[in-house]
Amino acid sequence: MVDRTKGVVKMVQQYLLASDFDQTLSFNDSGVVLAELIGVHGFHDKVRGLAQINLVQQGAELSYLVLHDPQFRRVRREHLVEAGKLIRLKHDVKLFAKTLDTLADGYKFNFHVISAAPQEIIQSALEEIVPPENIHGTKFYYEPGNGEVKAIVRASAGWGKVTVLEEIRAQLGISHDHIVYMGDGSSDLPVMMHVNQYDGLTIAVSEAEYITRIARRTVLSDNAMSVLVPVLEEVLRWDSSKIRRYFATIDVARVGQNTHRPPYY
Repeated sequence: MVDRTKGVVKMVQQYLLASDFDQTLSFNDSGVVLAELIGVHGFHDKVRGLAQINLVQQGAELSYLVLHDPQFRRVRREHLVEAGKLIRLKHDVKLFAKTLDTLADGYKFNFHVISAAPQEIIQSALEEIVPPENIHGTKFYYEPGNGEVKAIVRASAGWGKVTVLEEIRAQLGISHDHIVYMGDGSSDLPVMMHVNQYDGLTIAVSEAEYITRIARRTVLSDNAMSVLVPVLEEVLRWDSSKIRRYFATIDVARVGQNTHRPPYY
């Protein structure tokens, strides 16, 4: 990619930074929030039951319940939008997304969210943070007459995430080794293995079973900005002192703001 800003020709390295949503960018699970909103109890028991019989792909349990479970049949588009507003995002998600735009000269990080959560929930939760076209969640078809969910158009779960990731990569025209993927659970394993196979960077944001064995790096924090540390180290090749100085400038800029300021590094 060529940047001709101010008449100067500069080569820019493009990267795709893709992230899961539930418990990667948020503290909540979308299914729990939606269930509480419509008054359904025992959501986790329903998910465990589906997992035990291997009926649906891991990560797609909520979509299956919305389509088939009698208690979830009342869900309409407006419920998904409202649930998104109730999602508690991790600290500084907005700053994280904004920082990616200007992280370093000569680099462009394209931020996309790939999740099995319903598209409407993610878009509502990340409104004015991530452009809607950069959000790839599960898409439903709604009955025109009563708004009932009639079908799943596309579920971005498990191996479905790999398909979505490859479509984005091809659209951006970048190589596989310029992909960064971050996730928290078993539904992220297929896409992480795919990214690792082509020398991309995978980041686990939880200690869930298996994921820390697959991911190249692990970051445990309630602040989204902390995920930048492995990106700065592995992609930009910054040393620890440069990273500390970088985060110090961010903290100085935030003095006086009522925001959560963790020890990033």
